[in-house]
Amino acid sequence: MQKIFSYQQLYQFTYSIFIAIGCNNEDATTATEALLAADLRGIDSHGIARLVGYVRLWEAQRVNAKPQIKIVYETPSTAVVDGDSGLGLVVAPFAMQVAIDKAKNVGTGWVSVRNSNHFGIAGYHAMMALEHDMIGMAMTNASALVAPTFSIERMLGTNPIAVAIPAKNQPAFVADFATTTAANGKLELLQRKNADAPIGWVQDENGNDSVDANILKKNGALLPLGSDREHGSHKGYALGSIVDIFSAVLSGASYGPWAPPFPAYVSMPENMPGKGLGHFFGAMRVDAFRPADEFKYHMDNWIERFRKAKPAEGFDKVLIPGDPEREMEIIRAKEGIPIVDAVVDELKKLGERFDIQL
Repeated sequence: MQKIFSYQQLYQFTYSIFIAIGCNNEDATTATEALLAADLRGIDSHGIARLVGYVRLWEAQRVNAKPQIKIVYETPSTAVVDGDSGLGLVVAPFAMQVAIDKAKNVGTGWVSVRNSNHFGIAGYHAMMALEHDMIGMAMTNASALVAPTFSIERMLGTNPIAVAIPAKNQPAFVADFATTTAANGKLELLQRKNADAPIGWVQDENGNDSVDANILKKNGALLPLGSDREHGSHKGYALGSIVDIFSAVLSGASYGPWAPPFPAYVSMPENMPGKGLGHFFGAMRVDAFRPADEFKYHMDNWIERFRKAKPAEGFDKVLIPGDPEREMEIIRAKEGIPIVDAVVDELKKLGERFDIQL
């Protein structure tokens, strides 16, 4: 079962919670908008369902509600940002803006981040570039829950990649995907529903296929994109590795099995080689390559041609990356956002602790 809430109801509640843990008005606003962008776009695994987890990290003193975010190294086109253990929902927009500002000056901007936390959906940050006629990129490493191909040891996170590309009359192309078969948040939603996971999402502690949505609590692991070697899991493993290196090895964050876990109750790894989680952002000015209007005309042409591709039997149309999320955003902005009862109960308990009503 689920209940429907308006965006404004969830916004006011979430904002109030961030204020209650010590965020200033600007950071609480930034964090709320970034978090609820997931719910609006139908990515429920990364939206308000994560709010309780952020508060638990704050209680465990792993999130700094008043971070002094700063650039610690830079060139005209690159920078390293230290997030001072702040909410990734706040650190990431800061770093993406640095990338955009550098792209305005020299054509492209590339920013690697250390000492941060979970940043919500990658697509939100990549899309910041669109209003500037820029291509945006965003990626992050994450809690080590993923076994590399041929392994039973958890070494990588779900490590998502997002790329946002502007068009002229057509909606923007927005690809936002985990480098695993499924994001951990989707497993958490299945747990709340007492439902099984599809084959190919997870494996047990011995490396065998499993449908147990709770398998990570039993030393199991998520699988790289592709599920197994025969279906290309080595490619998902490679993509996740690239994200880990760009986000963490490059910035000075902790990488691989040392990435800080999202659940506050899980102990931090020993001998961590860096600071916090890492992110990586890019912004490319379209007119650094060809006139922006010319490019966007051809992006429209590209999108329109793919939309006209003949669909397979049983399907109505061919989708462009970003279509399902954009369509869901229109519906939910008008009709409200559904929240499963288990999450509603968690949020109500959270609100009671801070005397904030959902």
